Amino acid sequence: QVQLVESGGGLVQPGGSLRLSCAASGSIFSINTMGWYRQAPGTQRELVAVLTGGTTNYPDSVKGRFTISRDNAKNTTYLQMNNLKPEDTAVYYCHFNYRLYSYEHVRGSWGQGTQVTVSS
Repeated sequence: QVQLVESGGGLVQPGGSLRLSCAASGSIFSINTMGWYRQAPGTQRELVAVLTGGTTNYPDSVKGRFTISRDNAKNTTYLQMNNLKPEDTAVYYCHFNYRLYSYEHVRGSWGQGTQVTVSS
């Protein structure tokens, strides 16, 4: 199983920016999908960005403010978050769908989560 290690969370003022990173350890044959989710206290985990091949998708709540990208050589995905709002406060998780070998089924792994707090 591949481990995903996240970094980049923290405290930021409204209107500020943060960039989250999520790196996969180990050897991977292919990564089908990279995604970022978030979960605030008392709420369900929600998708905030997904990257499949060259296609990205975002919910309306973050569209135009968040950007997902990837570095294939490093098996890493990034989430650039601009113009942050207090309602963006949550624990952010990355998720990969991947294959370890060409002949096997698609697996999924989650990162450990990183706290993002937007407050003045």
